[in-house]
Amino acid sequence: MNTTSIKINLNHKAYMRDPENTELGRRIINESIRLIDDLGFEQFTFRKLANVIGSTEASIYRYFENKHKLLVYLVSWHWAWLDHFVLFHTNNIADPRERLSRAIDVITSSGIDNPATLHINESALHRIVIVEASKVYLTKEVDDDNKDGYFLEYKRLCHHIAEMVLAINPDYPYPHALISTIMEAAHQQVFFAEHLPSLTEIKGTKRSPEETATFLKHLVFAAVDQKR
Repeated sequence: MNTTSIKINLNHKAYMRDPENTELGRRIINESIRLIDDLGFEQFTFRKLANVIGSTEASIYRYFENKHKLLVYLVSWHWAWLDHFVLFHTNNIADPRERLSRAIDVITSSGIDNPATLHINESALHRIVIVEASKVYLTKEVDDDNKDGYFLEYKRLCHHIAEMVLAINPDYPYPHALISTIMEAAHQQVFFAEHLPSLTEIKGTKRSPEETATFLKHLVFAAVDQKR
């Protein structure tokens, strides 16, 4: 695989100008990831971002209407990137159980930085997704945002993995519910391991992705293999 060729394209209304197409846009994305990771989303502002990139708030507003839409873009980029790697790592696997198992491995290891995207720090973005992703859709405007396609990347990823579930058991009645649940659990278990350890047996160590994958596979295959 030629990693230098990877480019994630998002086509929805989260941005006013595609940041991937300009040097300034890529700097906005790069530094916003670093700042949100350092400060948290609540303390992050376009003024602070402008100071870091040596530009003006007005230049940032030419790309994003507000910081919520910037967060939508970042989280959507993560899901699209993850979907790319799930498909890449499962494409040539014939056995459906092994394909689903590999997909779970990819999901739980998504915090590893990838040199293919020089202006994106995937490990920092993954930390942002763990803490901040629910703020993208837990809003009063979620229905309008859904109509505008803000969640297509997340839904596409869940659908691709749900199809793997149905390849194992075509009669399983809850494939999308199952996969959306484990997607959230993959984040929650990492967060709990680090901050609320009494809520999980996963340890906050370098092995936590592997332990999380083992736990999620236990849940998924126990559900999929169950006879109605």
